[in-house]
Amino acid sequence: MNKQHISLTLFFAGCVSGALYFSPFLQSPFLKLSQSIKLVYLNQIHSFNQTLTEHFNQKETIIRLQRENRYYERELLTMHQVADEYSNILREQNSSIKTLPSIELVRSISYVRMGDPHKLWIEMDHFDPKQVYGLLYRGYAAGIVVSNHNRPMALLNGDVKSTYAVSVGKSMAPGIVRGNNERKLVVDFIPTWVPISIGDEVTTSGLDQIFLSGLQVGKVISISRASGYQSAVVEPYFYAKKPAYFHIIAKVR
Repeated sequence: MNKQHISLTLFFAGCVSGALYFSPFLQSPFLKLSQSIKLVYLNQIHSFNQTLTEHFNQKETIIRLQRENRYYERELLTMHQVADEYSNILREQNSSIKTLPSIELVRSISYVRMGDPHKLWIEMDHFDPKQVYGLLYRGYAAGIVVSNHNRPMALLNGDVKSTYAVSVGKSMAPGIVRGNNERKLVVDFIPTWVPISIGDEVTTSGLDQIFLSGLQVGKVISISRASGYQSAVVEPYFYAKKPAYFHIIAKVR
């Protein structure tokens, strides 16, 4: 019985195969189905290859644009110093133009302590433990870099020990900006005889040789007076972020 079933099955299979082989009418639907399956497969392979190619092209484009962005940030700082020196020439009549500040790209590694967003370990190729460096992010003053056990440590805006010289408003009122472990910054020791106003721009003065002059820090949001000086609370343009990269000013002039 089993042999008969097998024989019949083989017979019908042979008939179907022969009919498909010799009859174009019967071949047509099977060929269409087979072709559809192949097209779907090839389209999927093409789509995958195209996606893969676009991914690597996008990656290369992103890397190129990041490299160009770092270059243009350096060029922007150079142009800023040229403009600053030019202004000094007009005021003093006896200055010489000095350009090309030493700007380096540095990478952040980790927080110094968990729970403190204002201190970061950073990676620097050339670090002098005796020097204080200005820290920049996208052209904004972001804090300073100091030595901690001979390792470069970034004190971001907001840290109480992150201090540098600034100017306030069009009157160029001198002061020292500091953090207070909060979002807002404070500018202390502003002379009372120099007028300042809410909304004034706070910029680096460059008098401490840490930053170039004129780099943006933030805007004044309130003013108070005490002990013969004015103080201004500042909303900073940069605060306690952890970007992958910063720029440092290794040498102002």
